[in-house]
Amino acid sequence: MKRVVITGLGCISPVGNDVPAFWESLMHGKHGFAEITKFDASGMKAKIAGEVKGFCAENYIAKSEIKRTELFCQYAIAAAAEAMDDSGLCNTVSSERLGVYIGSGIGGLGTMLAQTEVMLNRGPDRISPFLIPMMIANMASGLVAMRHDARGINLPVISACATATHAIGEAFRAIKHGYADAILAGGSEASINMLGIGSFTTAMALSTATDPDNASIPFDKRRNGFIMGEGAGVLALEEYERAVKRGAKIYCEISGYGNTCDAFHITSPRPDASETSRMIKLAIEESQISPDEKIYINAHGTSTPLNDKCETLAIKIALGEELAYKVPISSTKSMTGHMLGAAGAIEAIAAVKALEMGVVPPTIGYKEPDPDCDLDYVPNAARKCEVNKALSLSLGFGGHNAGILFNKAEVRNENN
Repeated sequence: MKRVVITGLGCISPVGNDVPAFWESLMHGKHGFAEITKFDASGMKAKIAGEVKGFCAENYIAKSEIKRTELFCQYAIAAAAEAMDDSGLCNTVSSERLGVYIGSGIGGLGTMLAQTEVMLNRGPDRISPFLIPMMIANMASGLVAMRHDARGINLPVISACATATHAIGEAFRAIKHGYADAILAGGSEASINMLGIGSFTTAMALSTATDPDNASIPFDKRRNGFIMGEGAGVLALEEYERAVKRGAKIYCEISGYGNTCDAFHITSPRPDASETSRMIKLAIEESQISPDEKIYINAHGTSTPLNDKCETLAIKIALGEELAYKVPISSTKSMTGHMLGAAGAIEAIAAVKALEMGVVPPTIGYKEPDPDCDLDYVPNAARKCEVNKALSLSLGFGGHNAGILFNKAEVRNENN
């Protein structure tokens, strides 16, 4: 079995359009929430979102191609470009051994909405010939592969809000078992439009809070739903030996991956948290955590009543209550909002940076403790905390549970 490391990071998010800006926002407890500007939300119950700001597609895509490239694909292309540059992989890996695993929970919802309006108002003959290639959720993975001549394995996972975590986990396994030398893995989403906001609102998932500072408040007793975010996160995964040989910067090592399904309900988690906790245990078993390990958990932490309660229970079951109460846990969704299919990648980047920098990001907006959520959620301010393992958790509609464990890599000096 081969070891797998992270050598590059890239992101587009509501709190920064590159990794340094994203991380700085997290360290200062800065959220990206404001009233929706992408459409007239005056008639909507949910009026706040975490929109990407100041994104310039022309920095990554030819002007002539932008109109036929869906926004979630644009975000993915940008994040992948940063991860690729950061990794130094360009011209160091053969096309046949470079893969792309970039998924999306929803895909081109904006294009679908726009072209539905065209069909209803102007007739089916006026539908864009680019509708299908723009809206299908695998296209981000395809377009990124085209830009980097990545002809190896390509698997755009789609598992709702667990999408990116599954993509990274499956990429980890592919490299571990020798099917690729390097893979760009993550997720992308752009669903802040009338259809996206409206449908999540009627599903009772979104917060209808009007104060951006008290809207996404994971684990707080006042929580009443999530705030939708958008963007993309991409990590460059690479086989350890080749990364060392070429002198790459190694952020950390992936040491464990868990994947289970609640098989219970289309949107609600299993109340006993049995399968979420088993997913955590599977990642821990593969990672071979010892009792003295210093662990940080980036929780799924959606700010919904059921998720946060069940996730807290799952952590207690998986770690045991004695250890669970000692582990720092945070939900960066308190700052980014819920980026759906991109969430797992953005949160994995936060976990990787926490390992690298020795600082744990906070859960902001936390004011009122909930007896059902009584662990250490690193409230309101980043905390200097040397950790040697970081666990990133994601839970998706349909009962999909995924978790990735990262640990500080013991990098061998190639000259020794």
